[in-house]
Amino acid sequence: MPLSGVKVLDLTRVLSGPFCTALLGDMGADIIKVEAPEGDSVRTQGAVKEGLSGYFAQFNRNKRSIVLDLRKPEAKETLASLITRSDVLVENFRPGVLARLGFDDTRLFALKPSLVVCSINGFGSTGPYKDRPAFDFIAQALSGFMSVNGTSDGPPLRSGIPISDLIAGLYAALSITAAVHHARNTGQGQRTEVSLTNGMVSMLSYIATNYFASGTVPPRSGNDHPIAAPYGLFPTRDGQIALAPADNAFFGRLADAIGLPDLKTDPLYATNPTRVANRERINAIVGGRLATETTAHWVETLNKAGVPCGPVNGVAEALSDPQITEQEMVLTVPHPGHGDLRLLGFPMKFSETPCRIRRTAPALGEHTAEILAELADHSP
Repeated sequence: MPLSGVKVLDLTRVLSGPFCTALLGDMGADIIKVEAPEGDSVRTQGAVKEGLSGYFAQFNRNKRSIVLDLRKPEAKETLASLITRSDVLVENFRPGVLARLGFDDTRLFALKPSLVVCSINGFGSTGPYKDRPAFDFIAQALSGFMSVNGTSDGPPLRSGIPISDLIAGLYAALSITAAVHHARNTGQGQRTEVSLTNGMVSMLSYIATNYFASGTVPPRSGNDHPIAAPYGLFPTRDGQIALAPADNAFFGRLADAIGLPDLKTDPLYATNPTRVANRERINAIVGGRLATETTAHWVETLNKAGVPCGPVNGVAEALSDPQITEQEMVLTVPHPGHGDLRLLGFPMKFSETPCRIRRTAPALGEHTAEILAELADHSP
């Protein structure tokens, strides 16, 4: 597997860190999850079936669990021993907490010079907000991300998923793989840091670049695209369709496919800037035509014409969609003591070294004895 042989010491909890280490585990890394005696709080969150949280199971697969009470000196000694045998340490404490536990950078790199230390936090380890508590909702709000979601006459809206946690986890996994590559080439370890807020700021994309160029920020546009039209959700005879003809070529195909070819040469709609200026008109024209047939009809017709479009699936429909099924994005995995468990699959597809689930999520401290025995076997 891509990360076979990489040993990761996981001191994280809840979501951003566990998502990061789950990705590394999916790619073959050996993940040792260090938990306090009370365990990761996510073990009891979300839908719990027969004592197993699906939330915990999704983000803690391919890991082994050891319980260490890091308030006790003997547990800190064990942690130090684990560090000497690890390639990576991942933590998502507030800045400074790991140092107060006795593991500042000086000690960490003395224990293992080639160690990659990844810290995930709310705002970064410097600056006026570094000590503030942070959760996904706060990062979405402070970063400006929330301000661009919603309609112009409504309030800012958060993403329905904890997107800042997930983006931070992705960036953390990417930074770790890069730093491990560097360490293996040079023997030099380093610290890499990712914050929820920085991750969200990086996602402002063309909203930020337009602001830098013009000094203005487009108003919230709901499901419409701020700089393209027609673009968004449109009514059909039995529901809605998502439509994204993002440039003149796609718009031309749309006009032909819905039987309104004259729209291509109409000066009100011939270019994207004129369509954006006349958004309400073009939306009404396109929406009126789409409302005459079913969603299924238009999805088939428009895709054949090369127009980007799709149904507006609910979660249940998405997870049973034939394309999602073909891509194995829903996996059924036997979980000891809990029967078959459905988990989300792997978005990264490797032709030669595919991701796979080697371990289901561990019980609290399930591998404590096993890991301690490994340490004893490798002691001087």
